[in-house]
Amino acid sequence: MDFNTALYTDLYQLAMGQAYFLKGKHGTEATFDYFYRKTPFNSGYVLFCGLEEALDWLEKVSFSREDLDYLSEQGFDSGFIEYLADFKFTGTVKSVAEGEIVFPFAPIITVTGPVVECQIVETYLLNCLNFQSLIATKASRIRYISGEDKALAEFGLRRAQGYAGLQASRASFIGGFDTTSNVLAGKTFQIPITGTMAHAYIQSYDDELTAFRDFAETHPDNCVLLVDTYNTLNSGIPNAITVAREMEKKGKKLIGIRLDSGDLAYLSKAARKMLDDAGLSYVKIAASNQLDEHVIRSLKEQRAAIDIFGVGTNLVVGHENAALDGVYKLCSFEDKPRIKISENLRKMNFPGQKQVYRYFNGNGKCIADAITLEGLEAPDGMAHPFEPHKRMPLNPALAEPLLQEVMREGKRLSPVRSVRDIAAAAVKNLGRLPEEHKRFDFPHVYKVGLSSEIEQMRNHLKSEKLGESGT
Repeated sequence: MDFNTALYTDLYQLAMGQAYFLKGKHGTEATFDYFYRKTPFNSGYVLFCGLEEALDWLEKVSFSREDLDYLSEQGFDSGFIEYLADFKFTGTVKSVAEGEIVFPFAPIITVTGPVVECQIVETYLLNCLNFQSLIATKASRIRYISGEDKALAEFGLRRAQGYAGLQASRASFIGGFDTTSNVLAGKTFQIPITGTMAHAYIQSYDDELTAFRDFAETHPDNCVLLVDTYNTLNSGIPNAITVAREMEKKGKKLIGIRLDSGDLAYLSKAARKMLDDAGLSYVKIAASNQLDEHVIRSLKEQRAAIDIFGVGTNLVVGHENAALDGVYKLCSFEDKPRIKISENLRKMNFPGQKQVYRYFNGNGKCIADAITLEGLEAPDGMAHPFEPHKRMPLNPALAEPLLQEVMREGKRLSPVRSVRDIAAAAVKNLGRLPEEHKRFDFPHVYKVGLSSEIEQMRNHLKSEKLGESGT
């Protein structure tokens, strides 16, 4: 499957594109904002992820001859199809850096270019950025509650939604995981891979001990034994201890054991005692089985003796929020600011081409984001976007612009960042977020507001459009 095809879009993008083309507006410059409205998982933030893959796609996207033949079969205008034959993205992209923390309603990416190009690429950008940001955020929450002393392994490929499993592995690593079981992700993104064994391997033998011995013999340097196939405490762990002692005689060490069922807190503590009593304190205990940040928090509260958490399904499907509600809204057309009117103020977009400034306190912690018009300096105050009576003074000297130009005329402006570099940046950026925004229960709401210029423009356009409609 060719994922660089421009058919990776929704039908209405092409329908609008044909209408623009036939009316001679297809080359008109437009600007769209990508942002989200609600944080997932009742979290206090989102970890932005997917930009590098999005830029790579934007540089390569095109229509093949087969794609154009298909569109012809669907009844698209022949002139429009010939226009699409030379399609490529030629626009400008400004973006928050991948691995940065982002908050509701503030633009994360702005896309400027011919309107047909901006529309056709919308669907892929939302597909890529919404999913990876969702999973990276989930992974960062799991890392936060697990603590830096625990190892995190992503085991989700078999439960992921198709090819999204590859992106999930990437996003999980950026969000704070150490390894993945996904071998293709390991090769593609240079992520360390890890894995143990399945129950099927042990079941294929007439007895568990022989299965353990053969596995240890064939994997002398990275042996982890799954101990719950038959009876964890009466069979699995005693047999693992026997094999560990045999390995020691050969100058090797058992890396660990894995628990995949039962009362993980109880079993891990019992296993730890059995291993320690056998002089095997170096053997690690890994646990899996429907883990997520809530289960891990409970296990830690119970003082479970687990060194490695293997997290699969709940991570890679973004349980309990299956999607990030990121949107892509027109904010400028023909060099004029544009607005969508709604009875719900939260559904109205912020018009005009914009910049977002992040403000820090004297301790280097971020405290607020202010949205202003592009080209303006950091404002010295901002208004709540939906409750205008709420206002906050700001110190422009402690502000940094978040949106930077990353693509011009369809070409990226800087080398590709490695997944490891992005993951390291995520650690740094999350470290600048105050703890009250990271807590699981009722996280403090991060302040995002509007400069007076944006606020006035929105109010003016709202009044103008309502006047035109006679409302």
